Amino acid sequence: MVFAIMEINASNDLLPNITLGFHLYDPCYNEVRSLIGATWILSRKKLGVPNFHCNKDLMPLAIVGDMPSKASEPLARILGLYRYPQISYASGLPLLSNKIHFPSFFRTIHNIDNEWFAIAQLVKYFNWTWVGVISSNNDLGILGAQIATREIEKNGGCIAFQETLPIISSMESVYRIIGLVKRSRATVILLFCTIENLVPLMEQASFHNITDKVWVGTSSWSITSDFPRTDILTTLNGSLGLAPQKGKIAGFKEFLYSIHPSRFPDDPYMKSFWETVFHCIWPGNDAVNNTSPALLKEDIVWCTGEERLDSIDPNIYDVYNFIYSYRTHNAVFAVAHALHQMKNCVPGKGPFKNGSCADIYNHRPWQLLHYLRKVDFNNTAGKRIYFDENGDVPQSVEILNWQLFPNGSNQYVSIGSFDSGSLNGEGLSIQLNKILWNGGHGQVPSSVCSDPCPKGYRRAAIQGQKVCCFDCLPCSEGEILNPNDDSKCLKCPEDKWPDSRKEECLSKLIQFLSYEETLGSALACISVLFCLLTFSVFCLFIIKRKTPIVKANNRDLSYLLLISLMFGFMCSLAFIGRPNRIMCMIRQVMFAVIFSLCVSTILAKTITVIMIFSATNPDSKLKKLVGLRIPIYIVPGCTMVQVILCIVWLTTEAPFAEYNMAAEIGIIVIECNEGSRVLFACVLGYMGLLASVSLFVAFLARKLPDTFNETKFITFSMLVFASVWVTFIPAYLSTKGKQTVAVETFAILSSSAGCLFCIFSPKCYIILLHPEMNSRQYITGRNTRNRGKRF
Repeated sequence: MVFAIMEINASNDLLPNITLGFHLYDPCYNEVRSLIGATWILSRKKLGVPNFHCNKDLMPLAIVGDMPSKASEPLARILGLYRYPQISYASGLPLLSNKIHFPSFFRTIHNIDNEWFAIAQLVKYFNWTWVGVISSNNDLGILGAQIATREIEKNGGCIAFQETLPIISSMESVYRIIGLVKRSRATVILLFCTIENLVPLMEQASFHNITDKVWVGTSSWSITSDFPRTDILTTLNGSLGLAPQKGKIAGFKEFLYSIHPSRFPDDPYMKSFWETVFHCIWPGNDAVNNTSPALLKEDIVWCTGEERLDSIDPNIYDVYNFIYSYRTHNAVFAVAHALHQMKNCVPGKGPFKNGSCADIYNHRPWQLLHYLRKVDFNNTAGKRIYFDENGDVPQSVEILNWQLFPNGSNQYVSIGSFDSGSLNGEGLSIQLNKILWNGGHGQVPSSVCSDPCPKGYRRAAIQGQKVCCFDCLPCSEGEILNPNDDSKCLKCPEDKWPDSRKEECLSKLIQFLSYEETLGSALACISVLFCLLTFSVFCLFIIKRKTPIVKANNRDLSYLLLISLMFGFMCSLAFIGRPNRIMCMIRQVMFAVIFSLCVSTILAKTITVIMIFSATNPDSKLKKLVGLRIPIYIVPGCTMVQVILCIVWLTTEAPFAEYNMAAEIGIIVIECNEGSRVLFACVLGYMGLLASVSLFVAFLARKLPDTFNETKFITFSMLVFASVWVTFIPAYLSTKGKQTVAVETFAILSSSAGCLFCIFSPKCYIILLHPEMNSRQYITGRNTRNRGKRF
């Protein structure tokens, strides 16, 4: 303030030929002393008398102060009655912006509710979801705790505990709060306290060695110098605080280094300051002179006046960080500019009645108040200074980090800012690389009730607990964690499946039995090999078509059976590859018709054997049927029934390809849907009926003479056929996806191979290895010498 007034008085542009002075009054953080000071200033009496001015010539033009809001509030209520201009440099209570209750109050510091929003955004930025709150039992503490709590909970955070420090210091309350802080899992404590409430709390925190907490405070204490003890500074190390943004005052550092008791002999604080910072005593000190010489210490240090201010630790005598100094400087210049506008008023064009102007040497307080409201100027640092409709100066909030160094020195480092014009978090700017937390590490401490859930787990609320305390439950199959709400899981679409971390829905793998994979290519190779083997047997039978072994039991039926078996092996290829509507229709119908033809042929061969035997028995009743050539009609007749069933099936509800999402987890299986399950069952049932009849007839004819023992081989082949398809049913039902198709393909190959080997391997054995047995005499049983060799 002294520096600002000296600058104004030395200026040729601002209030030329006018000298400003000031009166100083210290309320000592006490609102009662502030009220006493106000009455003293207004009445100019030590014991003030309201509404009386005992010395109008010495009346101050305006009041700069007070510092704490609790003192500025009652002061502003009294001064507002007289419309007496008041400009505070440190009182940020939001209530003071109410121009109805405080019409003459201005301030060069931001409204402190910006700090409360900034604290809530800090908690959100560092992802602290479990914090404690301690507040003073006054407007600043209660209102700050309410607003910050509301914003923190809106952002998804929780308050672990909320305690209030009484106005009158109570050690019982301090002990209780310290115990709660030590027990709580919250590592971040928000302090909405004034300095006089906070000192005893910090003393006890340091006594109990509480160094694992991060204290976050407002400007009401975060830039104070009232924590000189190293143990308290150790407790506060790494903590965060808010403060008005620093400002530059040109020449102020040099001025601070130039002050000396000889330069300001009437300053009541100058010698006390000198003695404190240099640990010396001025000669002539009354306290020393009145002390008995015997009580004086021999090592007493006397002040010489030659001590240098630039040798003092900047943490004690801070000549670099101008926070309240900057705002005091702006407040004094605001009053000067208001007076300058009053001085330059042109009569007839003035703002008052009939265009009149106020006399700068003899004006009323409300007249100066009018000019203060319209102040708009650039300070010495080039920053624009003006008051809004609420008497506030819009400014940003600076974020500080308390840092204690090994040598015992400390400082608060600016690590970011919060734009007071942005309350949605976008105005927050943090430089993480500048922060040193307690212990000197740079990792952001965690303050949560429950540790974050692993990937793929959702938060599950614990009954009776706050939302920040939760259990972690895994998302169900087919679900991912909701990116917008980690307490819920989202089900993936049918064609997608979660990734391994259940963070994203990925397209499902499309699966079918393909030729490219080992299983598909193996089955295809087996099918081709068996088809070639069958073709080889067919060629052998064509070559040996005139031999008795081929001619026996109707060689045409043997040819037809071999051809149907070749097609049976080849139809298994239709089950391999990507299914589509045409392939689904073809493979099911092909399978049904070919196997019906095959089984019908076997039935015809069986009946042929029985009829041949009956023809040799004169007493047989079946002898009359031999001439009717019934076996010739069995094959087309039985096959035609299956063909008709397939035509009805295809024309009503034909098979089609579908995407099966539920067959296997995370896989889309392309498979054939049978369409009409009833007609599909009829087709399979009819084929099973033919196989059963063939087995039954062959079983009845198994005791025919050995020379006609083909019925035994047919019986074996039908047993193999029936065994394969009976075991196929549970295997088919127990598999999923492409394995289902593989099982059906294997059943086709196995049953076809069983028929091939059981019926034709004995004949091939005789043709290739024992041609002597391939004779009419042996077949008819007339070669007694070889009766022991039977097939």
